Formats: sequence, C-alpha cells, structure tokens
Amino acid sequence: MRVAVSSSDENLDSQIDPRFGRCQYFLIVETDDLSCEVFKNTSAVLGGGAGIQSAQFVASKGARAVITGNCGPNAVQALSAAGLEIYLGQFGTVIDAVKKVGTIRISGSVCS
Repeated sequence: MRVAVSSSDENLDSQIDPRFGRCQYFLIVETDDLSCEVFKNTSAVLGGGAGIQSAQFVASKGARAVITGNCGPNAVQALSAAGLEIYLGQFGTVIDAVKKVGTIRISGSVCS
C-alpha cells in the first residue's frame, strides 16, 4: 500500500512534520518494500487552501493513506472524499510510523 507521510526532510529517517498541509515534504512510501518517492510540498507557501491542495496532491500520487501529526478539517474532508485512510497524532521518524501503521493495519486495530 502506498502511504503519504508529512515529513520535515527528504528521507525515511526524517521526523514526521506535525503539519499536513504545510509540511516541508511528502514521502510516498510503499509499505511492502519501503521504497520511497520524495516530493517538496509546494502547497506549504499558499495563503490559504494548503490542506486541500496537499490532499489532492497525495491522492494524485496513488497514496491510500496519510500519516501526519495534525490535519485541518478541510484537508480531512478532502482526504476522506478521496477514500484515503488518515492516521493523525503520529510522531517520530517516518520509517517507524510506516512500520507502525503497517502493523496496525494488519492487526485490524484503530490508529489515532
């Protein structure tokens, strides 16, 4: 499964950026093999609508879920409308969060 993670830098050892719409980077990680694509978040500098634009961007990259610290209501609505799972309140490194979500998904538990 492809997962979009809000990141403060460009690699899997980076810290999760607590902001979804205004994060520095999106790492699109394939949970099966941990391959990763890195995208600078160009929506971060927008005056408004950064969350919605970011949601549309990660959906367009084939992500099926988002891992982030916090997400505004408009972004949540846009992500939900696109059918993406949302894992809020996440922190630590990108790689640890991706592994954690993979485990949670497999066990069928709820992540908040």
